Formats: sequence, C-alpha cells, structure tokens
Amino acid sequence: MRLVFGVQAVREAIRAHGARIEGLLVEKGEHPVLLALARFARNQGIEVRLGTRSELDRNARGTRHQGVMAMAPELRLTPLEELQMGDRALLLGLDGIQDPQNFGAVVRSAVALGADAIIWPEHASAPLSPATFRASAGAIEHATLCRVRSLPGAIRLAAERGVTAIGLDASAPLELAELGLGGPVLLVVGAEDGGLMRSVRGACTHLARITMRGPIGSLNASVAAALALYETHRQRGLGRAAG
Repeated sequence: MRLVFGVQAVREAIRAHGARIEGLLVEKGEHPVLLALARFARNQGIEVRLGTRSELDRNARGTRHQGVMAMAPELRLTPLEELQMGDRALLLGLDGIQDPQNFGAVVRSAVALGADAIIWPEHASAPLSPATFRASAGAIEHATLCRVRSLPGAIRLAAERGVTAIGLDASAPLELAELGLGGPVLLVVGAEDGGLMRSVRGACTHLARITMRGPIGSLNASVAAALALYETHRQRGLGRAAG
C-alpha cells in the first residue's frame, strides 16, 4: 500500500480504487471539505478514522496533507510491450524530469489531454512518491504508467511498431504544427533546464519546437506537454468543446 495526501489526490484515489482503499485518516474538527470527503469515503465502504494534525504531519513527512491521508493500492506499471499502439495512439515520454512537482504536473496535463500512456526511464526521474501524487492532483490514479529501463530503447521499440517519436526541442528548426500528427505519436518532453539527452534526441524521428512569440525561450515541462498534446488533438479534430 502507499500513502496519498491532499484533498483532491485522495478524492481521485477513492474514485479510482473505491473499497480497495484500506482507510482514511481525516483531521478532527468542523472542516466542511474534509467532512464531505469522509462521507464520500464511507459511502464507498471505506473505513474513516479521525486524527490530529500532528499525527498527519508525522505521516506526511513534509508533504502538504490538507488534513487527509489515504492508504491506497500500489499504482500499476504497464510493461512497454503491453501498451496499445494503434493507429491513433498518443503517448507521452518524459526525459530527465526529476522534480516531483514537475513530474506530477506533467502527469496531470497528460491525463487531462488524453494521453494513452506516460513513459519514463527508471533512472534520473522523479519517484512515484506522495509529493508526486499530490502534485498530479490525483490524475496519476487514472494514468497508464510505463516505467522503462531505457527511454531511447523504448522510443526505438515504439518506432518499430509504427509510432512517430517527436522530441520537443526549443532550438529545432521545425515547428510542431508543421508535422502531421494524425497517426500514432510519441511526444517526448525533456526537463526545462537540460532539455532532451543526446541519446533521446537521436532516437526520435523528428525534433520540433513549440511556437512562442514572446521573449521567453523555454516552457515548464507540464506546459510544453499540454501544448503538444493539444496540438495533436487540434490536428485530429478531437475533443472540441461543445458550443
């Protein structure tokens, strides 16, 4: 089991796992949001226990808990070979994103914008920690997660299965909007400070930049991922808001 902290993260864990949640610890007091969350949990057959803020602080070990903690099942990691890579596959690769806040925010963007899976290497990446879960605001509970030994190797395997790998690079001569994104695509995002590793760049089919008109030359990884995913959907004509 793993610890999940934060109102939204716990709510999404309950939505995703229901009675598989082994228990909730909620801060004592008349806190309407926490009381509503406790009722939601009990309605799912989850045991809820009231505790003190100091008890939550001890368990959180520095993670912001917002007065609630859940014992949730371990996240399932999907082997690369099991990922669905059909004609409309939309995959997101993460290279060198080591900060849990950035990692979690990228996961939230990926889930919100319909990425079929998130792929990242087991080394030089943020851990799947309570800080990551909270930073994703619970989105990680709904994500298809694929941790691989080698990101370049994963990119090459995807290419063998017909997936076009596009590395986001602020210095690339080609704009992302110039590429055809209608087929199966793997978008690869690097850390803001270092960008893509050379081996990852070399494994990609194309390198492309996101068009920016202002004086800033780079974007936060979660923003870059969101814009790239949105551009893919724009080209595919999917996900239009109702008018």
